[in-house]
Amino acid sequence: MGKGVKVAAVGGVLAVLVGGAGYGAFNLVSAVNGSGSNGPEEVRTGPPDADEVREAAARFFAAWEKGEAATAATYTNDAAAAERLLTAYGADARITGVRITPGAAGGASVPFTVRATVSYQGKSEPLTYRSALTVVRGITTGRALVDWKPSVVHPELRDGDTLVTEESANPPIEAVGRDGGVLTEEEYPSLGPVLDTLRAKYGDRAGGTPGVELVIRHTAPEAADTPLLTLAEGEPGTLRTTLSARVQAAAERAVKRYAESSVVAVKPSTGEVLAVANNRSDGFNAAFQGQVAPGSTMKIVTAAMFIDNGVTSMDGPAPCPDTATWQSQTFHNLPGMRPDEDATLASSFLRSCNTAFVKLVDEAPLTDASLTAEAQERFGLGRDDWKTGIASFDGRVPASGGPDRAANAIGQGQVQMNPLNMASVTATAITGTFRQPYLVSPDLDGRRLATAEGLPAGTAAQLKQMMRLTATRGTAQQAMAGLDGDIGAKTGSAEVDRQATSNSWFTGFRDDLAAAAMTEEGGHGGDAAGPIVADVLRAGG
Repeated sequence: MGKGVKVAAVGGVLAVLVGGAGYGAFNLVSAVNGSGSNGPEEVRTGPPDADEVREAAARFFAAWEKGEAATAATYTNDAAAAERLLTAYGADARITGVRITPGAAGGASVPFTVRATVSYQGKSEPLTYRSALTVVRGITTGRALVDWKPSVVHPELRDGDTLVTEESANPPIEAVGRDGGVLTEEEYPSLGPVLDTLRAKYGDRAGGTPGVELVIRHTAPEAADTPLLTLAEGEPGTLRTTLSARVQAAAERAVKRYAESSVVAVKPSTGEVLAVANNRSDGFNAAFQGQVAPGSTMKIVTAAMFIDNGVTSMDGPAPCPDTATWQSQTFHNLPGMRPDEDATLASSFLRSCNTAFVKLVDEAPLTDASLTAEAQERFGLGRDDWKTGIASFDGRVPASGGPDRAANAIGQGQVQMNPLNMASVTATAITGTFRQPYLVSPDLDGRRLATAEGLPAGTAAQLKQMMRLTATRGTAQQAMAGLDGDIGAKTGSAEVDRQATSNSWFTGFRDDLAAAAMTEEGGHGGDAAGPIVADVLRAGG
């Protein structure tokens, strides 16, 4: 049985309505027809009371059970959207025999259980799941109405989604990790969307045969269907991936510690992705597709730009004053950072001094386009040409003038990254070679991986040493404590408009393993993202 489908013994809503269990006696005919009143109803205001909540839910459930999509939709506050999805529920998803059992209302919220049958070409399977709705006051009518959301129909539905039952568009797959074990959503829950995408892209290449399924069809054309229920099993094909079961398991555990977190681990010597995990309420693969400011983790690329352009070196000057002004915008360091006018680049890097990096972006021969060139030519970022095997974003480092030139240098401004990008940055920094990350071998479909020039050996050696110092003496020391082997790291925190707390960023390496993580509103880099990366690095390659 597919994901989101839970077996439970339930009864019909009719017994509840007529028999009075939970919802009490209610004259359904009178409520639907509006009879029993001698004059125009008074427009009510304020939150619906308990009786209104029960009655609004009952009307909606009764029409839904009968397959009367248009009628059920009139009991919601978005009739057009509700009718479309409820119509597809019966017509496209082929769900019949619907019986709904409401639970006890909690204020305006009503939990309920749906029991139905899905049938297609002579094949049928029972479908049981739980959902909930909320009753609100209609703005213009004053009626108590169901607050329409797709999740009312099924808890995994989002805006634009619909339900379809048909022969699978792609055969099922067994995704196999680098150690030969099968990777399943049951064992690695955050891999669910990744496995769905791999199936959609490679199912017809993996050698399987399609089955018949009830699926969620998403509005984005590149988004893979999400299977909910299997009516006829297909024959899965085998798809080999680069993922490590051990590292993936560590990544899954690590992101569960902090809400809205994502992490990626790669093997620097090959570019293979060893783990990708997300703990997000929206189910989005932010680890591969996120587009947000990376904060001070970007200083790895900026430091490389300084060294490659002869501005300074690891042991060269990079003064760290209290503030630095660039074209009318004043930049500050983290509270409590001691200024150091005699600081070297290594010292300012390991302490993550913003002002040192802002002051150096004005040095010759740097221009507005220098950081963009470094990112593209050395680190392979921002050219929209990565082919990882699934949908991914390969960073954005635009040429910027004005205050954004300085802001970009410290990972703010117009720079956008995700954990995949920053894990790759670390891999390039410590090896000197850009190897485009990938999840599925290009040999399977003949795609060409992106290439870039990489770093001079001297630049890579200096970056690696500065990251070592950051992990052992700098801002990453606490998060990386206890890790043996050759280790290094860089912290970051990124301020985001309308967020009270900054996003937490962290990237690091241990021997031939690099990882990067981001936690929305997680604070400083070492607060949330740091422990996630450390846990992944501890798992080893």
